[in-house]
This record gives sequence, structure tokens and C-alpha cells, in this order.
Amino acid sequence: MTDAPAVAIVGMSGRFPGARDVAEFWANLRHGVCSIADFGEEELLADGVPADELRHPGYVPSKGFLADADRFEHELFGFGAAEARALDPQLRQLLETAWSALEDAGHDPRAAPDRTGVYVGGEPSDHALAAQLDPGLRARLGPMQVRMFTDREFMAGWLSYRLNLTGPSLTVQTACSTSLATVHMAVQALLLSECDLALAGGVSIDTPYKRGYLYEPGGIFSPDGRCRPFDEKAAGTVGGNGVGLVVLKRLEDALADGDPIYAVVRGTALSNDGAGRVGFTAPGVDGQTAAIVEAWAAAGLEPADARFLEAHGTGTDLGDRIEVAAAAAAFAGASGCAIGSVKSNVGHLNAAAGVTGLIKAALMLRHRTMVPTVNVTRPHPDLDLDSTPFHLLTTTTEWAPLAAGPRLAGVSSLGIGGTNVHVVLSEPPAPA
Repeated sequence: MTDAPAVAIVGMSGRFPGARDVAEFWANLRHGVCSIADFGEEELLADGVPADELRHPGYVPSKGFLADADRFEHELFGFGAAEARALDPQLRQLLETAWSALEDAGHDPRAAPDRTGVYVGGEPSDHALAAQLDPGLRARLGPMQVRMFTDREFMAGWLSYRLNLTGPSLTVQTACSTSLATVHMAVQALLLSECDLALAGGVSIDTPYKRGYLYEPGGIFSPDGRCRPFDEKAAGTVGGNGVGLVVLKRLEDALADGDPIYAVVRGTALSNDGAGRVGFTAPGVDGQTAAIVEAWAAAGLEPADARFLEAHGTGTDLGDRIEVAAAAAAFAGASGCAIGSVKSNVGHLNAAAGVTGLIKAALMLRHRTMVPTVNVTRPHPDLDLDSTPFHLLTTTTEWAPLAAGPRLAGVSSLGIGGTNVHVVLSEPPAPA
């Protein structure tokens, strides 16, 4: 095993479509559950979808829906009722998830260690826009207060303030790769001793209400409300809402303190495609390959030893082809590596997508179990997976050990705008 400095995942918490917590999320993954919801006409009308939009022939009534996304224990965090109504549901969910993540790591959420850092990001939301334009709310609370309760710029600051966390506090935005970018930044801060404990992750709640979407031929969204990454029937992605946070600590400190460890972050890297792509929203092969190669080099490990890649995997034609090409170049010499994407289970959680994939991979390593990508049967012929190190995993299987060294996995997240992130994970060390 490499002697490169590493970071332990010592706590986690999340709320995902079909799962109120990480335990339910893992059960769904193990059983191959697709948690994308299909809504009926009456419930969509009741939640405010216009009838003419709903009856449009291209309307798809499906989403990775997060139940109770608007609920909040406001008194616990010191907010009055009017303030809580103004507070963006994303901030509500981040605060509660941060509380439970710190508890999962064995810390009193109101007495976390000194120099606990916060690295989070979120989405633009319908709630924020409506609140900032609401004249009654602005008159009652004041324009500046409404902005502080709703603007994602203040997400990290609210967590640090309400939980008295005194380390670095940054709100990070890199579109779909936001939450894995926060993990990269938190890992770097820990290794540079800028903090001793860190919360990292993201949230995506565009609206807490039930919504579908309009399918447009040639667009990124699926025509049937299902995401099939790398499959022969892959035709696009499906949106979703969720929140996830991990608690990170230097591995040497976690071992010295006897912390339970989910997985070990061995290396991370972040890159951008620059102008090397056909358009601003298009991905680029070279930038993705560079992020993967740099992360494994930082870990002092060989990609050839990886047995699982949690891919960005949106199920779009261009995205899947470029991601497989980039990963195959980076993993040259590897074989027998499964590839998958949690988007098939819960949809594309946007700013929370990367940390959701990270939590999935960490749970797989902790339980030594590989879980399937759902809604898939055979790889898309254009991907030519047989000539790559990768194969689709469609059943739950035991994760067999390597002949030497720990089980290893890679996690990728790619953002519109070209920011690519890759994280190298290994299974936790045996407890003393």
C-alpha cells in the first residue's frame, strides 16, 4: 500500500429519492431498486403543474423525488417560524444533514472539534426566486435578510454559524460536479492542515413539489423517465433531488482516535476541459482523462488495480461515449473493472450527484459488496465496452479481494462548464 497521505470518511448522512437516510439508501442499492417516481395526473395538478403543460405530448411525469424536502426542525437551529418559511429548502436540508453527519462521526453537533471546515454547494431554486420577489416577505424581513435566507452563496456560512464550526467555510459551485469538487477541496485542506475535520457535499432541490419535465428530441432528458447509463437503450437522464454530506478526517488521526471508517480517500484531482470540446456544455475526453490519471498518481496507486468505477453516467449518447473513452484511456492496462452509475437508481441529483456516487462507492467498499446499475441489460454497441477494461454490473455480488492490497474504486463527476473531478477510494483498514 502507498505511503501517500490519505483521508478517512468517518461519517456520512444523506436523504435521497426513496431513502430517508443512508441505511435505506444502501438497502435500495443492494436490492437494485429504481427510486425514480412516476406521478399521476391528479397529484401533479395538485402540486401546481399547469394543465396545458401536463397534457403536452412530450411531458414525462417522472423525477427522483425527495419526500418532505420542505420540512425543517427550525427551532433546533434557532430560526423563527417566519425565517424558516423564507429559508431555502436546500439550506433546511443541509443543516439537518450536517447535524446527523456529525453525529454519525461520533461528534456532538454543537461541540464539533476546533477547525472543522465546511465545503458545500447547491442549486438555483424556485423557492429562492419566489422568496426574493415576494413583496410581503421583503417587507416583513427586509430584502437583505430574504437574500441571506435564500441565496446559495451563504450555504456554507449558515452551517458554520449555526453549528459553530470555525474552520474554512466555502460555498463551491461547479455545476453537476459541485459536491465531488467540495470533497477534493476538503481533502486538500485537511492534508494542508487548514482544518482537522471537514464536512463536504451538496444539495439539489430545484423545487420540493412533484414535477416532471418536457422531453425534447436530441436533448439530455430521457423520453421515458428512466436513466440507463451505458446501456443499448440509453436515451438521456432524469432529474432528481437529494442531499449528501461526508465527514472527513486525516487517516492517521482517525486511526489514532479509533474512529469507525467507511472508506479511505487515497487521492483526488480536479481539471477543466478548457476549449478542447465542441461546445460549452459538451464534455471533453482529454480533461476527463487528466483528472483520473492525476488522482491515481496522487494516491500512488495504479488504475489497473481498480475493480469498480462509479461513473458520472448520465445515459446520454455523447456523454456516455466520451466518458468511456476518457476512462478507458486512463485505466489502460486494467481489466475486470465494473462500471456503474447511481443515476440509474435516483436520477441526476445535479449539485448533489457527485457526493451521492461517493457515498455509494464508500458503502460498497465498507460492505465488500458490488451493487448493480439498474434499468440496464446490454452495453450500447457504440461504446465497444469489450475493448475496454469495463463491464456493466447488473446484479448484486460479493466484492472479491485482490491477491494483494485493498479493494479500490474510482469515482468521477463531471460538470457542465468542463470541471471534472475524480476521487480514488480504498476499503477501510481492519479495525484494531
